[in-house]
Amino acid sequence: MESTDAVSPDRARGGGPAAVLAASCHPGPAAAVTVLVTALAVAAGHSPGGSALVAGAVLTGQLSVGWCNDAFDAARDAALGRRGKPVAAGVVLPRTVWTAAWTALALCVPLSLAVGPLAGTVHLAGVAAAWAYDLGWKATVWSWLPYALGFASLPAFVALGLPGRPWPAWWIVLAATLLGAGAHLADTLPDIAGDLATGVRGLPHRLGAAAVRRILPAVLVAATAVLVLGPPGPPSAPGTAALAGAAVTALAGSALAARRPGAPFAAAVLVAGADVALLFAEGGLTG
Repeated sequence: MESTDAVSPDRARGGGPAAVLAASCHPGPAAAVTVLVTALAVAAGHSPGGSALVAGAVLTGQLSVGWCNDAFDAARDAALGRRGKPVAAGVVLPRTVWTAAWTALALCVPLSLAVGPLAGTVHLAGVAAAWAYDLGWKATVWSWLPYALGFASLPAFVALGLPGRPWPAWWIVLAATLLGAGAHLADTLPDIAGDLATGVRGLPHRLGAAAVRRILPAVLVAATAVLVLGPPGPPSAPGTAALAGAAVTALAGSALAARRPGAPFAAAVLVAGADVALLFAEGGLTG
């Protein structure tokens, strides 16, 4: 993931090796995804132990992806003066972050499979897509696809880990796919100019910042609309409220992007959180 968390390398250095590595893993997105998917597991009916396994698998997967990103992009981030990244600032060596990335990935494999063989395979496929993004796919017109696949794998991972291994409802997978595409647009938006200067030309870079700011709210609102309109019957009152809230939040995030670069991604997280809350209210993952 490209989003840079607001981290002081000096503060990270003062906290010791663990703090430095924590600052290199994109802690904000990693924490947000882990919390939301764990909440989804609870809503779906996983036991406390099962929810803990889901949390561990998702967290280690997210850590591996964040560390892979910073280690692989160390030279490019340094050239762009991204001093908020400990690797680019010289606070930690790239090989140390690579070691952390591979260690987290090694832990992710058994944790994912412990949720269930099929569920674990689906989750690991999503993690593999995220690594592919980090290792070069982000510079292609298909840069959105690893995000879409990675997010789509999450409700499937949670649902397939339940007794009977049910598949999630189609509208939940589609909503997660749209959220993934929206997260990619929001995550990349603040870095478009710098990325272009170093040869990265993913889909958002080809569209341009102004177009991304216009498209992003539509993608995020579409994700919530699918959740609200996908189930049989008329939209519920909570669904209608969630859809209205998603529209306001997404539009506000894009409107604030010029002054607050992190606002679009924060809006994407809030919309995703509202969508998970809607699933709590509407009865889980399988429709």
